[in-house]
Amino acid sequence: MKTNKLANKSRQHVLIFKLGYTETLDEDVGDLVSLGDVLRTTVILHLFPPEQYDVTWVVDPKAAPLLRGNPYINRVVSVNAFTPQQLMSEWYDIVINFEKDPGVCAVADKIPAWQRYGFRYDPASGKAVSHVHSDIAVSMSKDANYKKNVSRSWSEILYQMLGSEYKGQSYVLGYRPHSKEIYDVGLNHLVGEKYPLKRWPQQNWDELYGALSSKYKVSWQQGENSLEGYINWINSCRVLVTNDSLGLHLALALGKRVVALFGPTISTEIDSSDQIIKLTPEVSWPCIPCLESNCEQEVICMTHISLQSVVSAVDNLCQ
Repeated sequence: MKTNKLANKSRQHVLIFKLGYTETLDEDVGDLVSLGDVLRTTVILHLFPPEQYDVTWVVDPKAAPLLRGNPYINRVVSVNAFTPQQLMSEWYDIVINFEKDPGVCAVADKIPAWQRYGFRYDPASGKAVSHVHSDIAVSMSKDANYKKNVSRSWSEILYQMLGSEYKGQSYVLGYRPHSKEIYDVGLNHLVGEKYPLKRWPQQNWDELYGALSSKYKVSWQQGENSLEGYINWINSCRVLVTNDSLGLHLALALGKRVVALFGPTISTEIDSSDQIIKLTPEVSWPCIPCLESNCEQEVICMTHISLQSVVSAVDNLCQ
């Protein structure tokens, strides 16, 4: 990233807007906080080493535990009604806005800064539009077919939005779990409210538990009512079997081995590596991935990820 070169004595001040209200590469603007989207965005922090940058991150209070304690972030601002007035009274070298909500864009535009990245407010249309380098994100959020055909990972696109080259950098999780590894396999079987179709059917999960529990120490998902408890549970598992959900991103951030199940969402948005085995439905339906929250098929595509393929993937990672 090209930035203004200040004297070595002083760090540049960076402000990041990623509250979790809008998914960076999706069009919808809602009131459900996407914790996974906030965590995935931490991949950009490698561009701002604390020796050179002072980073402030604005986030919804529900996602704040993901960022607290992060060595790259100097200040986590949990947004409230007075946050816009506070931020507009400050000054930054760089403002990065990954929220497409028009109100957030308008506030970000009013904060004094030398450089801006991500999304901005268009007063003529009342909508979010892109700064330089971010056209691809706008195109992907508006055109599902275009999004399906882009082969780059989510992390790579974020780096492109900042005019930088992605080299496989990892997520940076702030919270440090205190649990020890006591389970061979964790079954991360739940998904959020927004995309219920991402869930492998419960019958399949029950059959998987029966197939694995005779040879491994297996745990059902824990910590549903506590983000910290959820992170501690994932950290207690050697391998995680998971739908495309927050748990997938947390497991990758914690360095866990992962069997990830994809159907209506795009598996290539996640980097491929030895750490993860990605499984998709064993059918050739043109609608996959549909990126929808409702299904027109008699049986959802996730049903067509076979039990044996999941068991084989777990065996492979547990060796």
